[in-house]
Amino acid sequence: MNVSIDDQDYFDSIVTAATSALVGDEVLLANVSGERTDFIRLNHNEVRQAGTIDQRTLTVDLIEGQRHTGGSIRLTGERGMDDARLAALLAQLREQRRLVADDPFLLYNTEPFSTERVERGSLPEPDTALADIRAAGTGRDLVGIYASGDTFQGFANSLGQRNWFQSSTFNLDWCFYLRADKAAKNLYAGFVWDDEVFAQKVDWSARQVKALERDPISLSPGEYRTYLAPRAMEEVVQLLSYYGAFGMRAHETRQTPLLKMLVDGERLSPQLTISEDTAHGVAANFQSAGFLRPDEVPLIVEGAYAQTLVSPRSAQEYGVATNGATAGEYPQSMAIAPGTVPTGAVNEALGTGLFVGNLWYTNFSDQAACRTTGMTRFATFWMEDGEIVAPVNVLRFDDTAYHLLGDRLEGLTDQAEVLLDTATYGERSTDSARLPGAVVGAMRFVL
Repeated sequence: MNVSIDDQDYFDSIVTAATSALVGDEVLLANVSGERTDFIRLNHNEVRQAGTIDQRTLTVDLIEGQRHTGGSIRLTGERGMDDARLAALLAQLREQRRLVADDPFLLYNTEPFSTERVERGSLPEPDTALADIRAAGTGRDLVGIYASGDTFQGFANSLGQRNWFQSSTFNLDWCFYLRADKAAKNLYAGFVWDDEVFAQKVDWSARQVKALERDPISLSPGEYRTYLAPRAMEEVVQLLSYYGAFGMRAHETRQTPLLKMLVDGERLSPQLTISEDTAHGVAANFQSAGFLRPDEVPLIVEGAYAQTLVSPRSAQEYGVATNGATAGEYPQSMAIAPGTVPTGAVNEALGTGLFVGNLWYTNFSDQAACRTTGMTRFATFWMEDGEIVAPVNVLRFDDTAYHLLGDRLEGLTDQAEVLLDTATYGERSTDSARLPGAVVGAMRFVL
């Protein structure tokens, strides 16, 4: 898009025009998602790529009775062109709809309720951010991507409902690279750039990369006292989320990894409270069928199952109320309540054991038992008496969440870190999480 427009007004007007051309009892649902993102990619602490992404995608669902068809177009900002392309798309969908069967689980909001929420962050100008980042990488091989700017989502229907959500965020995903598979990985993301917080993160990464210069050690398979940093925790809980740990459909079909909680009364640690925290996230407070999302949905409360995320289709199928979940019924703004372990003293809380900053290749080794497996990544250290002894060669873990987040969870840090999804496939992701680190009394490693 190369035309400067007011995105909210433009979306409203283009849907209003399309509504006037509907036929008979048709209902139109429309969603727009877009971004204005400045990005910078660095390698060897030098800028290798920089630019700005300015894009909007309009997605529509054309409904008549219980039959519907959907499609999408990219918006150009040229009104005549966009009106013509949308009219052509609706004509195509109208023809396709004649050939589809009734959808028994179709459900959309028929009680219009309009909302507007705009979260203005405090973001540095790209040149200022770049100067700070490069200063932090002086004398080091800094590799990373910085992205900042606005993301926005809108919903509109032919019944008169209008919803708008817009948020300003930044996301710096970087590492200090040493050699081979040795790098100190870090992330700084949020709504307000704070020089002091960034300096603390840089200092920790510098300490890590210095420790990586020591000869690594290999540990034998076994159980080790472990600290899982927030990014490592993210890998564990995201795996559960994406496979239906918190979704109504997965619970009803008994495909959830938390099956033992439903069937056998298993519990996680009473220290653990997990919620879908839409009020403090980057995802919109409404979903694609026009249903609003509550500020918070408690999923696990003090280790016990509380509620599930219910999409409109699941609501229709199982005869319950929707709480505005996506079709995938996974948290888009997950939050784990902090604990009591001082964030600045996690090394002392761990004492002797493994400090794990990142995990990857996580998957289920036994989904019904909520048993997961994966590998350590980047900087993993052996600690003794709270001090780094040496980096540890790659390990594979295989353990159940009922241990990691259950009977072996000794404590959560007293601060939760904001983690924004770094995915940019098609567009910048609006998924986010607020997660503390976790001290685990014994984590099982098999290789």
